[in-house]
Amino acid sequence: MLVQFLLHMKHSGLKVTTTEWLDLIAALQVCEKINTVDGFYQLARTCLVKDESLYDKFDQAFGRFFEGVRALPDPFDFDLPEDWLNNPTLNHFSEEEKAAIEAMGGLEKLIEVLNERLKEQKERHEGGSKWIGTGGTSPFGHSGYNPEGVRIGGPSKHKRAVKVWEQRQYKNLDSDIELGTRNIKVALRALRNFARTGSSVELDLDDTIRSTAKNAGLLDVKMRPERHNAVKVLLLLDVGGSMDFHVKESEELFSACQSEFKHLKHYYFHNFIYDHLWQDNKLHRQHLTSLVDVLRTYGKDYKLIIVGDAAMSPYEIVSPFGSIDFMNERPGSYYFKQLFEHFDKAIWLNPTPESQWNYVQSIGIVDKLMDKKMYPLTVEGITQGIRSLT
Repeated sequence: MLVQFLLHMKHSGLKVTTTEWLDLIAALQVCEKINTVDGFYQLARTCLVKDESLYDKFDQAFGRFFEGVRALPDPFDFDLPEDWLNNPTLNHFSEEEKAAIEAMGGLEKLIEVLNERLKEQKERHEGGSKWIGTGGTSPFGHSGYNPEGVRIGGPSKHKRAVKVWEQRQYKNLDSDIELGTRNIKVALRALRNFARTGSSVELDLDDTIRSTAKNAGLLDVKMRPERHNAVKVLLLLDVGGSMDFHVKESEELFSACQSEFKHLKHYYFHNFIYDHLWQDNKLHRQHLTSLVDVLRTYGKDYKLIIVGDAAMSPYEIVSPFGSIDFMNERPGSYYFKQLFEHFDKAIWLNPTPESQWNYVQSIGIVDKLMDKKMYPLTVEGITQGIRSLT
């Protein structure tokens, strides 16, 4: 079974290495209390999954492999309307009523009947003894009473459910779903690196043990500087115009960058980068900063991340006086090459779906200027971009 489980994980897109697989086998040999599917789930996820963004993919793969053993249908095979499980009133049952209700006959029978109900039910039900709903004596739903049931949604009221049908806990960490601040943080984390700087304020345990041993057991305490986040990021954000449709994604990326990187500087531009940037997203003239000053201030060790949809007239990039905002004597590509050549590592994140890039001429031009280092503003795209920066 374990070999089949390994092959199933690989087939589901999880990169399980031989070392991780051997760790799981070794853990099973010493963990005598792993005698349930849930226990094996916890152990297997700990040993096999090293990336948070893969937790949901592991949950789904595990559920499919142990579907018969777990005796639960995949919750997402059936999309239950929320109002089916919305109970404005809670029923209260007397002891006589509870005693009159008979159990259905074990977990296997419950699951068999639940599958039938899911296929047959067409509308919301409240009360009653058969359908999925709220209140009543049905074994399926919540806020009612049954000696043995499957709680679906809602709070635990009588503590009698033999199984709880819940949504996957890690769905919001899936690298294939739309962006969220937490997803972005997970993707950005690979860029962080640490260096020891400052005065010696932290105990160096390994060096202390080594030095004490050399000193015939006489304690020789060694200190070292604390570890600090050493990566430096310069973030340039396109605002206004067509980027108004991508405000949410840009805000989430900016929020994630602020929490992940200690050394983060940011500026704004509109459509394309010329001889200046803005310090505020309202693009006021009094907040202009020349590109020359930016290049002088931030060294080559900064990682450059540009965020924009690159959707504009090609003239804004390749022609003098092509900007829609002012009269630029030199083409935007001239200034952009200065920026791109100054920083050793640079990427462009585009919120426009990658499938639409070929339909926008300016995106192709910018991608070429970026030396093909444009990536979609998705979790997977950010992950690819971070690999390029590192």
